Parts: sequence; structure tokens; C-alpha cells
Amino acid sequence: MKKLLTSFLLIANLTSAQTYNWEALSSPPSTTGRYDDVFFLNENLGWAARGGNGTVFKTTDGGANWTEQIVSSQAGQYFRNIEFLNENIGFLGTLNNNFYKTTNSGTTWTRVNNISPYPLAICGLDTVGTSTVYGCGAWFSPAYVIKSTDSGNTWKYINMSAYATALVEILFIDENVGFVSGSDEQGAVILKTTNGGDSWTKIYSAGDYGDYVWKMQIFPDNKTIFGSIESETQGKLLKTFDGGSTWQTKDFPDPYVQAVGFVSETHGWMGGHNSGFMETFDGGNTWVNNNLGGSLNRIFFVNGTTTFASGNQIYKMTTTGLASNEAENGKVQNLKIEVAPNPIKDQLNLNIHYIHSDHIIIGLYDLTGKFLGNVLKDDINQKGLKKYSLDFKYPAGEYLLGVHSNLGRQSIKIIKK
Repeated sequence: MKKLLTSFLLIANLTSAQTYNWEALSSPPSTTGRYDDVFFLNENLGWAARGGNGTVFKTTDGGANWTEQIVSSQAGQYFRNIEFLNENIGFLGTLNNNFYKTTNSGTTWTRVNNISPYPLAICGLDTVGTSTVYGCGAWFSPAYVIKSTDSGNTWKYINMSAYATALVEILFIDENVGFVSGSDEQGAVILKTTNGGDSWTKIYSAGDYGDYVWKMQIFPDNKTIFGSIESETQGKLLKTFDGGSTWQTKDFPDPYVQAVGFVSETHGWMGGHNSGFMETFDGGNTWVNNNLGGSLNRIFFVNGTTTFASGNQIYKMTTTGLASNEAENGKVQNLKIEVAPNPIKDQLNLNIHYIHSDHIIIGLYDLTGKFLGNVLKDDINQKGLKKYSLDFKYPAGEYLLGVHSNLGRQSIKIIKK
């Protein structure tokens, strides 16, 4: 359902002088984490999912006011995404081995229990038609898709390990034709199915280990697809105009880019963990910093005049000429990691201060960006300090630790004596 609506494209094409204005909404409140997802059924009715210390917010007036919805008494959950089939039935994915459903517009949420094996995390959700729901995960592996054709009453689990190591985003054109994206051993990957997930074809695979196709956007022609490639080295805009037969990439200033949203083949916005709204008018050849927002993860088109985005705050774009509000142009705080001592000898000692439940993968790279292997993978159930002492049998020299957690990505330089 996260497809760009035809009416938006028509307006973009017919009114080339149209201006688009982003503003940061004062509610729900800004957060030291971020809002990982936002979803609207129409201009007025929508929901937002806050990541760390997970919370759901609902609006019935286009984002002017939001009401907090209680999902569970369990503390420390990380909410990744939210999606609704209709104004009553909705789904909430977490990174904590919990998946929720509501049948009363979010007033109450119930854990979905009838999936086997149970997904460790739901990182992507898409509803299509009147009763079909798809989900995927996990960004920290393994790779799987879940599917329901009866509004979430029963579920099918599809093992995707033959195609990918991690999955982040899922989008369907109809009940049978769709795409899922993430990462494999070679880099960023996009897979396509034409039979409702029974079989998949790899239509894009490129880059380096640790690269992800993080978000996708499908135009109504079903041939134009934009994607964001998150990387340890070089973020990219990914695009195709022939349904995935051929692909183009354009460099993006933030390697940890995630959100992507275009109103035409040349005009759009992207942003990531280290950036707010970056705008291009030439298909990604050049980018302009709009000096608004931070840590963007989702750009969601509602109709031809209204768009929302999630990041440090919830943002709204309109075409009415309203001036943008001043907003905090910050980024989500990095995970606090202490390497002691540094330079190191034969042990890599890490003190990691988790601010909530988390997942962490730390890869080792040389200074050219070559991936040498993962030194740490861990699932964290609560906030607090955790200490690690890891064998480090690599030659003397300088290295980079590529840290990927629910808070985002960062690099730390270490020296081996």
C-alpha cells in the first residue's frame, strides 16, 4: 500500500511550477530515538510507530493532534513498522519477537501467536487488496516472509534463506506480484515474485557485504521503482524505469540513507540516520540540503496533496504553499561504545551502553572498506551496560568497526599493535 498514488504524479506532471513544503509537526513529541514508521489511510486518519521504548500514536485530523495507544505492558520493545488494511484492522511489527494485530483501530493490540516458526522481527509490512498482508524480516537475519490472505487470522511463513541473508522492505502491486529487499552475501538485493511468494527471482544484486536496499517506492506504472541503498561506505539512490530489467545508481551524501520518495522521475527526497530531507531535481545527480529533519526512515504518500515522513519527528508535506516550521535538525544519538584499550593487542574489549532493547552486528573492515568478517552479533533484551572481550587475531594495523544496531550505523577506528 506504500505506492505513490497516480493523482500525485498527475499533479506533478501538470503543474511543473508546483512547490512542495515540508514541516515538522509539534505532536507527537520529538524523541531521542526516532519514529520508524508512519501510515495513513486517508488525509486525516493515520498512525505513527516510535522505535525505542515503542509507542503507537494515532491521529484523526491529519496530524494536528495525536493520541497515544497502549500496545503492551512489556517494556523496552522496539516498534519497526505499522500498517492497516482498513480503519479497524491493523498490524504492528517489532524487533523483539513480537508481532501485533488490532481489530478496533488500535484501541487494543493482541500478539499474533499462530505463526510457525515465529519471526524474530518484522521489519517490513504491506497490505494489499481487502484481506492480504505481507511482512518480512529481519534486518539482522535470518530472511523470511510472512503472508496472510484472511486479514491476519492465519499466517504462512516463507523461508527466504535461499535468496537473501536479511530482509527489510516488502511492497506488493497486487495480491500476487510484489518485491522484497534487503541484503545477501554479495551486497544489496531485491527479489520479485509473481505468484504470491511461492517462488522468487533476484532482479537486483550489487555492492558489498553489509549493503542493504532499505526502502523502496513503486510508481503506478509498476515499472518505475526507486530504492535507497544503505552502506558502510557509499549510500546510493537506486532506480529502474523498466520494472527491474536495468538499474541505475546515484551517489547520496549519507552512507546510512534509508527514506526515499519521488514525485517524478527526477524530483524527490531522501534521508537517513545522519541526514534530514535532501532534495534532488535532476534524478539524483545533485542534492540540496533542505535543513529540516533528522534520521529519516519513511516517506509515505497519502494522495496528490499530502505526504508524511518519519524520523526524529513526524513531518508533513503539502502543496498549499504553507511555510515550513523551524525544526530540530538533529540525528538519532549513536550507540555509546567504548574501546578500551585502543590501540589493542590480542583482545578487543568493548563497553556498549544500550539505551533500550537492541540487536547489534559489528563487522570488521580494513581502511579501504574491504569486509574482513563479523566480530560480534548479539540480541539485547534490556537497556544498560554490556561488556565484551573478543579475540582479535588480525595483523597489526588500522581497522574500522562497522556497527549496525537498531539506532543506526556508525564506524569506529581501532589500531592493532
